[in-house]
Amino acid sequence: MDITELTVHELQDKLKNKELTVQEITSAYINRIHEKEKDVQAFITVTDKEAMEKAKLVQEKIESGEIQNSLAGIPIGIKDNICTKGIKTTCASKMLENFVSPYDATVVENLNKENIISLGKLNMDEFAMGGSTEYSYFKKTRNPWNLNKVPGGSSGGSAAAVAAGMVPWALGSDTGGSIRQPASFCGIVGLKPTYGLVSRYGLVAFASSLDQIGTLTKDVEDAAILLNVIAGHDEKDTTSANIEKIDYTKSLKNDVKGLKIGIPKEYFAEGINKEVKESIEQVIEKYKSLGAIIEDCSLDVAQYALATYYIIACAEASSNLGRFDGIRYGYRAEKFDDLKSLFRNSRSEGFGKEVKRRIILGTYVLSSGYYDAYYKKAQQVRTLVKNEFAKNFSKYDVILIPTSPTVAFDIGAKSNNPLEMYLSDICTVSINIAGLPGISVPCGLDKEGLPIGFQLVGNYFDEKTILNAAYTYEQNTNFKENKPQFKN
Repeated sequence: MDITELTVHELQDKLKNKELTVQEITSAYINRIHEKEKDVQAFITVTDKEAMEKAKLVQEKIESGEIQNSLAGIPIGIKDNICTKGIKTTCASKMLENFVSPYDATVVENLNKENIISLGKLNMDEFAMGGSTEYSYFKKTRNPWNLNKVPGGSSGGSAAAVAAGMVPWALGSDTGGSIRQPASFCGIVGLKPTYGLVSRYGLVAFASSLDQIGTLTKDVEDAAILLNVIAGHDEKDTTSANIEKIDYTKSLKNDVKGLKIGIPKEYFAEGINKEVKESIEQVIEKYKSLGAIIEDCSLDVAQYALATYYIIACAEASSNLGRFDGIRYGYRAEKFDDLKSLFRNSRSEGFGKEVKRRIILGTYVLSSGYYDAYYKKAQQVRTLVKNEFAKNFSKYDVILIPTSPTVAFDIGAKSNNPLEMYLSDICTVSINIAGLPGISVPCGLDKEGLPIGFQLVGNYFDEKTILNAAYTYEQNTNFKENKPQFKN
């Protein structure tokens, strides 16, 4: 038995039946990290010593009956823009290279309450700005399916670590597709919850009205389990929704009879890879055979979503990253003549090129004379996007679209062409603009053996419907059984 190939719910059963101990599970994953990290480059910080110490303590408390919850002792990986007390939170940036958070993010507090064991912090695009995890200050993460391909981004470290069996599941953040796109590229399940369902307290902000913490898991059941842990109202986050807490695992019924699924024609137009399109068409046929009602629909504003997203995201990034000035915390330039040069040198040396690019774009669209023409206009289009989705959700239970127009691309293929990189988000950004939940599920492999994913979008706070639709598809196919080959 290879422990690292088990899902979390399978690990839970092994622990419950005393077939495995917490130390055995934790040790297996640490050994896997040591074996595969040199190839995958998924971690920025590995907390193996701390993990084994906690594993021993948790096992003792399980045996004494002090701990009885079913997730105690399960390992996890955490994206490095989520604050962890006493452990570096770098955002994959020189600016925060040595920053040790004095507090835990709310989601980390929730993990700790369940006695879930962190194995470390996972690589990402710097400050979550990117779609390939090539913009990290520390390293370029590689896709376990083919080490010459990107894992997607910005949660590429999280997705690659799960796909490579280095962690059983992981937390990521999704601002414009940064959980779902890498999940698709790495052949795993990625869930972006409704904006406000999961607290953002302790998530280092990129674009505050778009950012959302979510899950990367081996299957849909694990996604529901982890969402149970991290979802819930938080008084420390003013955007946190105060809604009734539910058990998402109870929504997994393996039944979609009568489910109304809308297929927007705009997401299947020119630009979608032929093999991706064919795989999605097979998904549609599978849902038909399972009793779902499939209808074509339209999301006319989809063509404006990408431009709208990048205006809003860059504007908010410009504002949020203003705090990194070389004085309060973060990187500080060694050479400067006055206060102005301290600001300039610290930010010039501390930020990477993609972050600088987005700060400049954001400052421009917020500047006098351009605010109305760009930022205000983008917010107006955002309302149109929300209205368009609302109109469709009056007819359909879920909307089905590709997660990405392509499979994973070569490392270096788009990193020097920002516009082409931004186009990778064409299928995901509208969901963030509207604040809706979305889940990416594996649905095939292309001729090179690279994973393809499809995306289910739900109405506000209706995660249970998309989780069940994803679960039903997963239970009636075998794509989750596909494993990376670590090819060069």
